[in-house]
Amino acid sequence: QVQLVESGGGLVQAGGSLRLSCSASGRIFSAYVIVWYRQAPGTQRDLVAYITRGGTTNYTDSVKGRFTISRDGAKNTVYLQMNSLKPEDTAVYYCAVSYPDWSSVNYWGRGTQVTVSS
Repeated sequence: QVQLVESGGGLVQAGGSLRLSCSASGRIFSAYVIVWYRQAPGTQRDLVAYITRGGTTNYTDSVKGRFTISRDGAKNTVYLQMNSLKPEDTAVYYCAVSYPDWSSVNYWGRGTQVTVSS
């Protein structure tokens, strides 16, 4: 059973930055696509960004140029660096492990709350 633990969420003012971390039990990141989703109250869970086994990254349009996803294989951790945060980025952020593509989620983390005040 894969366990994912997110951390790094919190309250930040608009324009600020946060770095989310997703740590996994076992060395799985080299075999899976790692995806960050987010879900605001009353909305569906949406894709934020993902990184493939080969290191290719992709972002939803609303975060391009502001968020960066990266992977540290030695620490078995994936990061989501979030800069220039906006109130509309407020959501619970979830880490997920997917195979064979980003939309086929196999495991979810429990999420971490990000709140951006205006």
